[in-house]
Amino acid sequence: MPRHVWAIRVRLELADNLRDLVLFNLATVSKLRGCDLVCLKVSDLLVGGIVRERVTITQSKTGHPVQFEVGDLSRKAISAWCARPEMTGCCDLFPSRFHGVPHLSARQCARMVRRWVTSIGLEPSAFGTHSMRRTKADLIYRKTGNLRAVQLLLGHTKMDSTVRYLGVELEDALAIAESIEL
Repeated sequence: MPRHVWAIRVRLELADNLRDLVLFNLATVSKLRGCDLVCLKVSDLLVGGIVRERVTITQSKTGHPVQFEVGDLSRKAISAWCARPEMTGCCDLFPSRFHGVPHLSARQCARMVRRWVTSIGLEPSAFGTHSMRRTKADLIYRKTGNLRAVQLLLGHTKMDSTVRYLGVELEDALAIAESIEL
């Protein structure tokens, strides 16, 4: 999965497609649902013209806050995107091109994900906005085996939701247990 992330990121960088690059970066690191991602405001990420290193967003589905970190690459892209002339006076981080519609729709975001995935030769039916949300959470779990950390990062209230969400199987649990010596 990380190689797919880098392949898409490089394509977006080479195409100088800052909006899509920012959307992709945030989709893979924020652990936000597509509906929350497209609703981000410039003020959620920028304070005094500086991109925040950590952001807290209240999820629309659950009403619970979720925090995420914004790494150097993402901060640089966000800063460049917000400095673009077309972003002057915009409140929404991903403004719609249609009058009367404030921001991109979750449906448009899903079409963009499909285009990104197709551009690197992958089958688009295997990926979507929700698989982007899962990207960082899955990597954290695979590296640490810490379900509680992933639960907190995703804003899940129940551990069994996190287990189902990540597709944790008995084999995963046994592999972690076997790797630890007493």
